[in-house]
Amino acid sequence: MQDRYGHRISYLRVSITDRCNERCTYCMPQELQEWLPREEILTFEETLRLIRIAAELGVSKVRVTGGEPLTRRDVVHFIAQIPTISGIKNLGLSTNGTLLARQITSGKTMATALREAGVQSVNISLDTLDRDVYSRITGRDFHAQVLEGIDAAIAVGFDQIKLNTVLMRGRNENQLIPLIEFAASRNLILRFIEMMPVSTTDVLSENNFMSILEAKRLIESVYGSLIPETEFRTNGPATYYQIPGCKQRIGFIGAMTNLHFCENCNKLRLTCDGKLRPCLGSYLEFDIMKPLRAGASDEELKQFFLDVVDRKPEQHDFRDNYQPNRKMIAIGG
Repeated sequence: MQDRYGHRISYLRVSITDRCNERCTYCMPQELQEWLPREEILTFEETLRLIRIAAELGVSKVRVTGGEPLTRRDVVHFIAQIPTISGIKNLGLSTNGTLLARQITSGKTMATALREAGVQSVNISLDTLDRDVYSRITGRDFHAQVLEGIDAAIAVGFDQIKLNTVLMRGRNENQLIPLIEFAASRNLILRFIEMMPVSTTDVLSENNFMSILEAKRLIESVYGSLIPETEFRTNGPATYYQIPGCKQRIGFIGAMTNLHFCENCNKLRLTCDGKLRPCLGSYLEFDIMKPLRAGASDEELKQFFLDVVDRKPEQHDFRDNYQPNRKMIAIGG
């Protein structure tokens, strides 16, 4: 699949639930979330069919997201079926990490089960090492569980583990260096992400927003000039650097300030309620659940994918007075 701007689509981010056990202010700012009823959520069988169709159109990487995907029942069984789909070469998971160390059977953690199911890479949210700040950001006192989850992920040997830190002025700017040291001690990639107005425009106030440029300057004031790693790429839009004097790699994701952010976009999003979104930072979304449940053939669903890709915008709308219409938790991380 290729859109009219030359974006080759090989990456599908699949949300399997809008539910989460945390309440992060930038993702789900309201405590009273009205969860989608079960009948409005794609079944695992429906989701697997859409992944297979996407794979036949050239998608080779799938990342399972939420909400918090590990809160959905039978998630491991579902995930284990994705690598069996012809054409899928890379399987990742995005999680808040709180459930990775949970024992699901005698002697087996969730992390172990996911690794055995074929998950190759895991992205774990970690905005701070300060327990109190963590509780204020997430609305939950799960900091210890996240650290245990990170260690559980390391123990089972995923091919790649990335820590994701959302930059928040007044909340975690003093945590950047401790987070770098934490990631370095565990040989993990750390990425700093600018807040985007997906759930609420309030995050872009001067009191809240911190740019990747400011974060980079703060880090360089401690370590010296960062060393660009222009040849290193993951499937996302991060630009990577190495900390001088060590092998620690950090990345920066700047949707708001990087004017070239969208140039190499290769992804579509499938929401848990059956919407295909060609761009996170756009209102555009298309209901593929309706034709799917009305009995559409594989060929008809393939054409649906192609039509959505053809509508993919050249740039996101976040810098142009974007007004949220759905919370991030309902779109998928």
